[in-house]
Amino acid sequence: MSVEIVEGGHADAVAVLVTQPPQEGLEPPLAELAASGELPGEVGEAVLLHRDGGRLLGVGVGKRDEVNAETLRSAGAAAAAELGRVGGTLEWRLDGTLPLEAADQAAALTEGTIIGGYAPGKWKTRENGGPKEIERIAFSDAAVRAAAERAALLAERTNRARDLANTPPNELYPETLAEAAEALADEHEHLTATVLDPAEMEALGMGALLAVGRGSHNEPRLIVLRYEPPGPTDPNLVLGLVGKAITFDAGGISIKPAGGMDAMKGDMAGGAGTLQGIGAIAALGLPVRALAVIAAAENLPSGHAFRPGDILTAANGKTIEIVNTDAEGRLVLADALWYARREGATHILDLATLTGAMEVALGDLFAGFFANDAAWSERIFAAGERSGDLTWPFPLHPRYRRYVDSTYADMKNASTLRQAGAVLAAEFLREFAGEGPWAHVDMAGPGFLDRGRGDYYRVPGGTGYGVRLIAELASSLA
Repeated sequence: MSVEIVEGGHADAVAVLVTQPPQEGLEPPLAELAASGELPGEVGEAVLLHRDGGRLLGVGVGKRDEVNAETLRSAGAAAAAELGRVGGTLEWRLDGTLPLEAADQAAALTEGTIIGGYAPGKWKTRENGGPKEIERIAFSDAAVRAAAERAALLAERTNRARDLANTPPNELYPETLAEAAEALADEHEHLTATVLDPAEMEALGMGALLAVGRGSHNEPRLIVLRYEPPGPTDPNLVLGLVGKAITFDAGGISIKPAGGMDAMKGDMAGGAGTLQGIGAIAALGLPVRALAVIAAAENLPSGHAFRPGDILTAANGKTIEIVNTDAEGRLVLADALWYARREGATHILDLATLTGAMEVALGDLFAGFFANDAAWSERIFAAGERSGDLTWPFPLHPRYRRYVDSTYADMKNASTLRQAGAVLAAEFLREFAGEGPWAHVDMAGPGFLDRGRGDYYRVPGGTGYGVRLIAELASSLA
């Protein structure tokens, strides 16, 4: 559902930002609570009051000089939670004394309200199974509404990616993900989608991607979306977006433990972010050529599944010894990266829920990333800071290549050593990234949550990580 940005007035609820300690000049009901210590202004705290037939929200944003976009996003989520039984129209009153411009406040509050109001229980059958949605967000200042509209679009696309990641694997598998991509392309004039089936991938020599999908009745797909805007800023630049979309990952022959395996429907979160990310680029009409390549497969054990000890040949001709079939994400990305370069991508960003090692290192907030180009690395880091899809740089170094050296083939897909798990995966991918700037984002932590994060991601499941990062990255190239 799209949230409309409207002019202030006649809202079902009005939200006022409250700092810590509460500022002077609050409206009487809030001022009384502040004076009694019942409204301390802590980040994410919200108090709902009734007055004159309407509702008034006091929403905490913390210490005034520490307020930033992330705290305002959390404030937006707190407001959405308080209004879960009401929905309707929420009007935000901005604070000109905060260390953010009014447009930036409006954008952050809008994102937080929409992302924070997301409900994952779309398969519940009871009518009152979830909160009511905020349908309209109002601002009295016309000058900030454009920023809020852009933020609403990105938040809505983020929630679309969350829906994909949360969809059960009996409904979402490579073929139906491809259908979702084709439907997305139909929404936008300059966005097209093509889908490669196993026979077409076989003709291209994609032995790595095909092997991963061989164990499942649901055959793999390579999903390709192209965005060709009229009058691109730089006709020679093509932003390549590559996404891992393992729609269910049982680990293959190297099967995972049963506990938590249900969450492996979220192993396509990188592909979901990539899909909706290029959709956001198209919806914003950014003058940047873009290409998205999404490698979709199920990794299941069966009599047809690939095995430890197999040697595969990837599309670039390199051979890969299989050490662990649960290290499958890098295999599907290998062929997808090659294809993105083949199709003209000059600058590549890949997104993948790739390694548990990265989640151990950074938890559920930052994604770690690796880049082969300093300027590209800086651009991605800055886009993460602006968007809220946070990234943190990790090292690439040729000496790490020895971790994937193989006695029998050009390389192996995993290491038996419990060292540098995320780094060796990146070194593996570098073998397929081709010439030109490339970065690998390992979003295993923030891509799919086991529990709410305590900020504006209040519920478990898919987060839509990558949509806002991609949009900001593309904007910086426009």
